[in-house]
Amino acid sequence: MKIDRRFTSRRQNPYEGITFVKRSSEIRNPDGSTVFKLENIDVPEAWSQLAIDILAQKYFRKAGVPQRDQNGQPAIGPDGKSVLGGERDARQVFERMAGCWTHWGKSYGYFKTPDDAESFHDEMCYMLAHQMAAPNSPQWFNTGLHYAYGLSGPAQGHYYVDPKTHEVVKATNAFEHPQPHACFIQSIEDDLVNENGIMDLWVREARLFKYGSGTGTNFSKLRGDGEGLSGGGKSSGLMSFLKIGDRAAGAIKSGGTTRRAAKMVCLDLDHPDIEEFIDWKVIEEQKVAAMVTGSKICAQRLNAVLKACHTVDGEGALRLDLDQKTNPVLREASKASRILSSMNMTRIGMGRPTRPSLGKTPTIASGFPMSFLSRSKPTVTGNSSAERAARSGRPSRHGSCGTGSRGRPGFVLIQGRSTIPPSTNGIPVRRTVASMPRIPVPSICFWMIRLVILLP
Repeated sequence: MKIDRRFTSRRQNPYEGITFVKRSSEIRNPDGSTVFKLENIDVPEAWSQLAIDILAQKYFRKAGVPQRDQNGQPAIGPDGKSVLGGERDARQVFERMAGCWTHWGKSYGYFKTPDDAESFHDEMCYMLAHQMAAPNSPQWFNTGLHYAYGLSGPAQGHYYVDPKTHEVVKATNAFEHPQPHACFIQSIEDDLVNENGIMDLWVREARLFKYGSGTGTNFSKLRGDGEGLSGGGKSSGLMSFLKIGDRAAGAIKSGGTTRRAAKMVCLDLDHPDIEEFIDWKVIEEQKVAAMVTGSKICAQRLNAVLKACHTVDGEGALRLDLDQKTNPVLREASKASRILSSMNMTRIGMGRPTRPSLGKTPTIASGFPMSFLSRSKPTVTGNSSAERAARSGRPSRHGSCGTGSRGRPGFVLIQGRSTIPPSTNGIPVRRTVASMPRIPVPSICFWMIRLVILLP
């Protein structure tokens, strides 16, 4: 590659003309206690406080970075070893990323001349400092930690393509070949513990979340609630496993610093559990509404009770009266507080005020062929597995894991009274549908509609 200079000059510092100043970043709880605080960090003067907070709280490496003294020399401890800590200067982050990219380019022959490599490095540092360009979050988290600081650690199960042999090999170091990619689409098989199965997916997701990346999966291959297993039992259903994955994702600090993990779950419209899948998010929204409204009601009623405790005597002096027999205002406020709180918790919480909150982490989506809307007219109602399968017109899976027809595009809809296959216990269900042959639908999403329900 030939790299022309647009913003920098040769043999000139790429930060020439940029004023770096000392700033601080802090997060506090509503009660005033400190969650995070980092003082006297060096950042470009033009940066906003939001940009400073994101850099300091999320993207600065917090450990393993050699520190420097006031003269800019490596700090040495009493034991004669380098003093280690976290990054404290935006230029450290710019240099480790741009320096690592340049090192890779030089090592594998990307640049035409050494001057082009130097131009690339300087131009990238300039653009990062001026916020003219920025990589995705995993780059800020991971890129250059081994190159700049020599960080190493046990392998985490990652693979990479060896640039020399062009073969996929397993990494032996957690930092030498970092995970700088933003999002991954992962597959899953209808299997519990084997490779690429359900539990294996949670391990792979954890590996991606740990280093700051996101992941998405279409779970349509998994059988629905009550469908048969190869061992003769019944499946606990798709939703049971989705909730496990959601809890796992919520427990991982993405990128090693932040709490949220980017996760998307998809389900085709013809899956027997599609209604419960969609309702999952609806219920979560109702829980959020219940908590917000309940908090406002509690604050309002509590303030009314506290205010009623203070009365004015005959001489105009303020006094505290906690006796409801002599303080009718306090008596009414207490009564209203008990009644309104109970009514609203029942109405807004739908009788489940203590139900645990699930489904907060992922974005969910469902997809279906366009022809399904115009040609399928199911009339079956009810929530049993057989009725859901009949209502969707979806062929049921065979008893053994991974051998069924779920996941294949198209539908086979049968008119009149039919017997549902063994996976739904052969329950006869009456349905009236338009005759429709199996329609081949490409596996790519050109013929699919994605209904996306975003997480708050």
